[in-house]
Formats: sequence, structure tokens, C-alpha cells
Amino acid sequence: MGVDPADGQMWPTAALWDAGIRLGHRLTVPPLPLRPAAPGMRLAGPLRRIRHTEGVASVLEGLDGARKGDVLFIDNEGRTDEACVGDLVAIEARLAGMAGLVVWGCHRDTDELAVIRLPVFSLGPCPSSPTLRPDGDGAAEQAFPVETGDVAVGDSDGLVIVPAGIHSEVVDVARAIVVAEQRQAEKALRGVSLREQLAWAEFQDHRREDPSYTFRMHMARVGGALE
Repeated sequence: MGVDPADGQMWPTAALWDAGIRLGHRLTVPPLPLRPAAPGMRLAGPLRRIRHTEGVASVLEGLDGARKGDVLFIDNEGRTDEACVGDLVAIEARLAGMAGLVVWGCHRDTDELAVIRLPVFSLGPCPSSPTLRPDGDGAAEQAFPVETGDVAVGDSDGLVIVPAGIHSEVVDVARAIVVAEQRQAEKALRGVSLREQLAWAEFQDHRREDPSYTFRMHMARVGGALE
């Protein structure tokens, strides 16, 4: 979820993604799924990217250069054969005021992380400790191109990266999408179907007359939100 600085409201990743599409921007998602280390973990904040080449020392050095509210992005080259974040690192990051950790690799100490509650998103758990190696010497599965300063947003659906330059615009549209979907859900629960709300029959008639008329165009015209 993204953060609206005006009121501190956090918006779902799905709404942010749909907002990006409406604005003509495809937000970045990991080439492999990143998931929260424990159910209910959510994060949002500007990224501070570091390379994981010297074990915990890499993370501590990254914390030195981070600001309160940052999300520390720990790039371990997508490795799944070792963990580079555990409970002690999470505690240190929480003490430093981090909004969370994004690990392009694995974590361990899963039960402890659930208690610490600092949001951690990774490729999953792994019990093994990291192997120190020279910078650039690794078995990368895939690169994950993100930039320091971009906004990382994570919830139960996964992680999206919103470029810093369009973050405010994306949040504004995401807010409108959430409000519209909530309104539609409330009407549906009262018995007004989505097809009725979204003038589905009207769309079909229009589409028969003009094959270029898309459902996304129709949704924009009737003020609907359904991606």
C-alpha cells in the first residue's frame, strides 16, 4: 500500500497497480514473488538500496546511510540458497526507524520476525547463513532493477515499486479507485449487481456499434472501478 502524506492513509498494492495502468505507467513488480515473512505485514516507504556482499556488515552500513521511514532494500542477487536477514537484523532496523526490509533473497528466524513485527518481504525462508564472497561474485537468479528513492509498497498481495516522480499522482488515482470499489461493494451487498451498476447492457450495445469501444473506456465513462 502507498501512503497518502495528507492523512497517513495507506492504499492497497492492487489499487496502486490499477492506478498506474490508468495513468499509462506499468509499476515495477519483482520478477519473482516477494512475500511478507508473517501474515498481515505491510510496508510503504522510499527505498534505500544496498548490496549484500559482507553479511551483516553490509546491512549495518546501509542503516548508517538510511533515514527514518526508509525501506532498506537488501540486494542478495535473488539467491534462494541462503538467508541474509534474521531476527537481530530486523531488531536493529526497527531501532533505526526503518519502515521495513525488502530482501531480494531469503530471510530466516521466521517465528521471531513474526514477533518483532518489522515488515520483512523476501523470496521466502531459508535456514542457511550467507556465504561471504567478493562483490559481484554470486549465482544471481534474476536482477531486480529498482532505484534508491523509489517507493516500495507491500501487503498480502505482494510488492510493487512506484517511481518517486509519479508517486503522488498514483496515490491520488488509487484513492479514487478504492472509494469507487467500496461504493460498488456496498451496493452489491444490498442486491444491486455489478452488471447493473456498470451499465453492462449499455456497454454491449455500444461495443456492437463500435468494436473499438473498450470496457476500460466504458468504465471511465460510468465512473466504475473494476480491473
